[in-house]
Amino acid sequence: MVPNAVGLEECRLCPRDCGSRRAQGERGFCGQDERIFLARAALHFWEEPCLSGTKGSGTVFFSGCNLRCVFCQNRPVARGEAGREVSRERLAEIYLELQEKGAHNINLVTPSHYVPAIVRSLREARQAGLHIPVVYNTSAYEKPETLRMLEDEINIFLPDFKYWDGELSRRYSQAPDYREWARKALEEMVRQAGEPVFDEEGLMRSGVIVRHLLLPGCLGDAKKVLRYLHTTYGDHIYISLMNQYTPMPGVPEELARRVSRREYEELVDYALRIGITRGFMQEGPTAEESFIPAFDCEGVERKG
Repeated sequence: MVPNAVGLEECRLCPRDCGSRRAQGERGFCGQDERIFLARAALHFWEEPCLSGTKGSGTVFFSGCNLRCVFCQNRPVARGEAGREVSRERLAEIYLELQEKGAHNINLVTPSHYVPAIVRSLREARQAGLHIPVVYNTSAYEKPETLRMLEDEINIFLPDFKYWDGELSRRYSQAPDYREWARKALEEMVRQAGEPVFDEEGLMRSGVIVRHLLLPGCLGDAKKVLRYLHTTYGDHIYISLMNQYTPMPGVPEELARRVSRREYEELVDYALRIGITRGFMQEGPTAEESFIPAFDCEGVERKG
């Protein structure tokens, strides 16, 4: 059994090691205490094709985040300014409701600081009939020991690998040690998920997809990330190259533009040149607000 408050007396769940007494109502670096807050629970059609399929991915957006990315597109959620409190029992019900709506999977978005409650809610939902894959959608700023709490609970890991350079991760996410933790976290995710497995419809049933969002002016850093991923994991993972960066108000001057087509095409060409064959790329003008859902608490409250 994994009680909700495990690790929350002095929270050490993530690399921040902030020590906040979340079980006593203090808020950690993530902005949350021990209560569960959700900003949205709905079908989402803009994930990788093997996740969204034709019916959508059942995304559950958790409030709060252990990174403070200056370019965050989900800022109200990440800062805990959007969301409603739910019980662990209600969280389990939400998984089942998304399954009933036809979701191909349950997609836990920014879940790191809620891991103890997530483990219990998943077990309760499975006892009540949850049978679709579960996706752990994370920034990868994770501790391996926290991820090990999820053993046998997660089918698909969907981590970012945001940066290679420590100065970039310090400047943009207040995390100069991001690369160190992301490497350790990814190793643990691959160990748990194993080789990629797809069903007859091309939907992923288990495995790891690593995302990299290309930032303006960061093409060289992106190439280092891809080189590391391919050299280390080869065809054991899928890599998703994203060009949907959208400038948000208040970002540093160098990030106040979209990624150019030339930058993104050069990154794709580089990926192909070094031998990456298992991956996803985005086509067309994807940097649009349509990729940012409305965090209006859809699907959070019980109907009737």
